[in-house]
Amino acid sequence: MVPPVQVSPLIKLGRYCALFLGVVYGAKRYDYLKPRAEEERRIAAEEKKKQDEQRRIERELAEAQEDSILK
Repeated sequence: MVPPVQVSPLIKLGRYCALFLGVVYGAKRYDYLKPRAEEERRIAAEEKKKQDEQRRIERELAEAQEDSILK
């Protein structure tokens, strides 16, 4: 087996700096996107509630027309 190669301290520093900057970028990006995602989820929940209510009304109207005494 080949012995491991000595990695330059400058390369090590660059790698750790890139890692740290990536973590910082990810945290800032997450903080930026989190409120937008919450707003989208809130709007989707409101739309779902409206659609469910509309389906319930349509179903009740269909049942009321089917169960007519005048048949």
